[in-house]
Amino acid sequence: MASNEQPIILKKVKKVVHGHHGGAWKIAYADFVTAMMAFFLLMWLISMTTPEQKQGLADYFAPSNVSRSTSGAGGIMGGTAFDETGARMPGTKPQVVMTISTPAQPKSPELAEKEAKRAAEMNELMQQKSMRDAKNFQSAAESIRQAMRENPDLAELSRNLIIDETPEGLRIQIVDQDGRSMFPSGNVEPYERTRRLLEEVAKILVRLPNRISISGHTDANPVSGRPGYSNWELTSDRANATRRILESAGLSNDRIYQVVGKADSEPLFPEDPYMAANRRLSVVLLREAPVTPPGFSP
Repeated sequence: MASNEQPIILKKVKKVVHGHHGGAWKIAYADFVTAMMAFFLLMWLISMTTPEQKQGLADYFAPSNVSRSTSGAGGIMGGTAFDETGARMPGTKPQVVMTISTPAQPKSPELAEKEAKRAAEMNELMQQKSMRDAKNFQSAAESIRQAMRENPDLAELSRNLIIDETPEGLRIQIVDQDGRSMFPSGNVEPYERTRRLLEEVAKILVRLPNRISISGHTDANPVSGRPGYSNWELTSDRANATRRILESAGLSNDRIYQVVGKADSEPLFPEDPYMAANRRLSVVLLREAPVTPPGFSP
């Protein structure tokens, strides 16, 4: 017997879901807005600049080989600036300079040995000169003291003489003492006793090869009675008077290295610039300068 039951049919419906557009449109819109802002900003800047500034900007972005000028008012900004206070930008485009240094080449054993030999020769020469200077200075100092002991006219000046060694050389100073000056006040030419002492010093200096430096010094008291004539002129003139005395006693002119007047700029007693001993003559037997051997390069 036929069944009256109807077959059950199941229908599966597949729904198609339409997705949304996503966020890509937001990025594109942001780029558009940014471009519009930049455009309007550019238009505003163009409207605010002068023709000279526009030309300057045009020159700046033009190739360097067609630029009208690279300095002065013909530079990048034509001598003007955005705030009208003067040029603020450099006259030329900034350049980056790269220096490529090559590593030092190692010295050959022969060259290193040669340089070491020259350095040793230079050192030996300097030691010889130093020993010769020390011997000459000691001999000169002793000879001057002996000459003063043997000459009664000079013995009384022993308190006015100071002999010592400095980095420059052997310094012989003839200084004033209270009640016993080497020069009449304000005068250029020394007393006769000072002249005789300088002549004895010259007799000893002529035996040595060293050059001579002469300087005049005074105390802090100004020169009186001579308008426009200061201690600078006075000490310079006294130093030159000393030079003439030494040369007349036999010292060769080419031995004179310098003659200077120092006024009161280098007092012997800084704590008392008015002290009589600050008035003095200084004769320095200079140390021998080292001579560089031929072909030597430090």
